[in-house]
Amino acid sequence: MPDQQRLEPALIKVGVVVVLGTIMSILDTTIVAVALHTLSGDFNVDFSTVQWVTTGYLLSLAVVIPVSGWAIHRIGAKPVYMVSLAFFVVGSILCGFAWSATSLIFFRVLQGLGGGMIMPVGQSIMARAAGPHRMGRVMGIIGVPQLLGPILGPVIGGVIVSNTSWRWIFFVNVPIGILALWLAKDFLPRSERDNQHRFDLLGFLLLSPGLALLVYGLSQVADQGGFRGASVWDSIVAGVVLIVLFVLRSTKALEPLIDMRLFKDRTFSVAAIGIFLTGATLYGTMFLLPLYYQVDRGDAAWKAGLMMAPQGIGAAMVMRFAGSLSDRRGPRYVAVFGMALLALGTFFYTSVTATSSYFFLGLALFVRGIGLGFGMMPVFAASYRNLTHQNVPKATSATNIIRQIGGSLGVAVFAVVLQTQIAQRFPRTGAQLEAGLVTPTMNDLQRIAAAFGHSFWWSFGTCVIAIAPAFFLPNEGIAKRDGAAAIAQPAAD
Repeated sequence: MPDQQRLEPALIKVGVVVVLGTIMSILDTTIVAVALHTLSGDFNVDFSTVQWVTTGYLLSLAVVIPVSGWAIHRIGAKPVYMVSLAFFVVGSILCGFAWSATSLIFFRVLQGLGGGMIMPVGQSIMARAAGPHRMGRVMGIIGVPQLLGPILGPVIGGVIVSNTSWRWIFFVNVPIGILALWLAKDFLPRSERDNQHRFDLLGFLLLSPGLALLVYGLSQVADQGGFRGASVWDSIVAGVVLIVLFVLRSTKALEPLIDMRLFKDRTFSVAAIGIFLTGATLYGTMFLLPLYYQVDRGDAAWKAGLMMAPQGIGAAMVMRFAGSLSDRRGPRYVAVFGMALLALGTFFYTSVTATSSYFFLGLALFVRGIGLGFGMMPVFAASYRNLTHQNVPKATSATNIIRQIGGSLGVAVFAVVLQTQIAQRFPRTGAQLEAGLVTPTMNDLQRIAAAFGHSFWWSFGTCVIAIAPAFFLPNEGIAKRDGAAAIAQPAAD
C-alpha cells in the first residue's frame, strides 16, 4: 500500500511541468488587476475600455476550454500542452510590446487562447500519469497554483508596476514558459491519439461571438449614457440570439462544447448557477478593489496588490476544510454559510470613504476570502455529485466555462457601473480622474469613494443572490449517502 501511494520521480517531474504552466495561467487572471489604473493613464482610456484587458482574457479562456478535450483526443496531450505553452509565451511577449489599448486587448485574447488550455490539459496529463488510486495526492499538487494565484498575483503585479514598467507583468511569463517548455519536452509522457471524436465547430462559432457581443454591448452602456444607444441593443440582442442558438444546437449535437444534458440533473444546474454568480463577484470585485485603492486612496500599485492578499489568504486557509466538511455534512449549509460570509465581507465595502481604516478594509476582505473558501468548494464539489464517471470531464469543462463567463460579465457590468457613477458625479473631469490626470481635492475623493461604494452594492447584491441556489444543494454527506445505497443494494437485488 505505501508503494502505491508513493509518488515516483517521473510523476513528480510531470507535476513540476504542469504546476509551472498552470501557475502562469492562473497568475495572469489576477496579476493584471493592479495595473489597470496605470494602463488607463498610459493609454488615456476610461475604465469601460481598460476592463477589456481582463474581460478579453477571461472570455478567451472560456471559449477555448472545451476545445482542449477534443484536441487531447485528436493530437495528444503532450503536443497540445506544449503548443498551449508556446502560444501563451508568444501572447505574453506581444502584450509586453503593446502600443495601444486596442493592441493590448487583442494580444490578451491571443494569450488567453493558450492559457485556457494549459490547466485542463495539464490536469488530464496528471490524472493519466497518476492513476485513480493516487488522484487525491495529485490533485493536491495541482491545487497549489489555485491557492497561491489569488494571493501572489496582485502582490507580484503591484511590485512590478511600482518598480518597473507595467510591460514586465507580461515579460515575467517568458522565462517561466520557456523553462516549462524545455522540461515538457523531456518529462511529459506521450499519450495515444483517438480520431473518433468530433469537434463541434458550429457550436464554437456560435458561442465565441455570442459571448463577445453580449459583453461588448454591456460595456457600451456607459459610453452611450444607458441602454438607449443602438449599438448597445444591437450587440446585446445579437449576442443573446447566438447564445440561444448555441444552447439549442448543443441539445442535438453528438459531441457539443457544453453537454446540455448535464443540466437535467437538478444538483448540477443549481451548482452551475452558484458557480456563475461566484465567478461574477470574484472577478468583478477584483476589478474594483485595486482601482479603489489607487484612484481614491492614491496608493501605489504594490500597496494595492498587498491589500488584495487577505482575500486569497482567507480562502486558502479554509478551502480544504470546507471541502471535507461538505463531504461529511452535505454542501447545502456549508455553501449557504460561505455565501453569507462572502456577502458580509463585501457589505463593508459598500460604505467606503476616502479615509476608511485599512485594518477594517483588510479584515473585511479576509472575511470575504473565508466566505469564498466555504462557498466555492462545496458548490464545485456538488456539481459532480450525481454524475457518472464518463460525464466528469464534460462537467469539468462546463463548470470552468461557466465560471469564466460569470467573471467576464461581472467585470464588464461592474466597470460600467463604476464609470457611470463617476461620470454622474464628475460630468466634465470624470475621464481625467479615472486616468489620474487630475489631482482631486478631499471633497472629490469622498465623491469618488461614494461611486465605488455604489459599485460594491452590485457585488454585494450578487453575493446575496448566490445564497438562494445554495439552499437547493443536497443536505446529505457523501459517506452517509453511499452507506445508505450500499444497505439498499442487497434488497434491490
